[in-house]
Formats: sequence, C-alpha cells, structure tokens
Amino acid sequence: MRCPFCGHEDTQVKDSRPTEDNSAIRRRRFCPGCGARFTTFERVQLRELTVVKSTGQREPFDREKLLRSMRIALRKRPIDADRIDRVVNSLVRQLESSGESEIPSKQIGEMVMQTLQNLDPVAYIRYASVYKDFREAANFTDFVGQLAPESSGS
Repeated sequence: MRCPFCGHEDTQVKDSRPTEDNSAIRRRRFCPGCGARFTTFERVQLRELTVVKSTGQREPFDREKLLRSMRIALRKRPIDADRIDRVVNSLVRQLESSGESEIPSKQIGEMVMQTLQNLDPVAYIRYASVYKDFREAANFTDFVGQLAPESSGS
C-alpha cells in the first residue's frame, strides 16, 4: 500500500482488527519512509457495480460517494457514524446481491430515500430536496405537504 503522505511504495501493517459490524478489516499502517501512521479499511466486494446515470453515462459505483451523500443528509441529526456505516453497508449488499452489474442511479436514489424515510424524517427531506431537484418552492411545499398527513397520524 502506498503512503498517502510521501508516496513510499512499501508500508507496514502494525495492527489489524475487524470493524464493529464485521463488515471490514481495519488496518493501522506505518510508513518507514516518512514515519507516518494511517488507517485503511478492507471490504468484501461481491461484484463490480456500474452506475447508469439518467444521461446514459456509466461510471463505477463509489461506496464513498453514497456514504458522503448520506452523511450530508444526516448532518447534525441524532444518528451516530457507526449506524450510518451499517446502513450504507446494507445498501451496498442489496445492490451487489441484486444480480445486476449495472444499476440505474434512479434505483440507488430511491433506495436511499426509502432508507432515510425510515431512519430520520429530516434527513429524508434534505436528501429529497436535492434528489428530486425541485425547480420551484411550490414543488418543495407540495412534497413536504404530502408528508404531513403521515406524521400527524402518529
């Protein structure tokens, strides 16, 4: 593994342990070139996934992009980082287990929306406001209005 600080080609693993949910291996590494320490994660990948954008463009699936979008939606919400990681792991496993190697971006967006709706209603609205690409305030108001009967019935 290349050192992210100095680019040295040969780093040493000092400690390995499974993550809390056993979905990855966490490795502490040391660079003999510059003396830096850093952490890497090793995850099982069942299949190579390709995301098909609405424009038809294809790009490799990026777990970190999915994680980043969920963290943005859940920023300053009472959901801890470990839970977000577990949710993302679950979504990735669902995608990998689907049997398809090409996944439409719309399908991924819908899965994230459904997950966030069950996890945190504020994060769901935040994500939807970007995902649905509302053109006018009225569109957003209509969307939130559709949610109101569900939440007031509880």
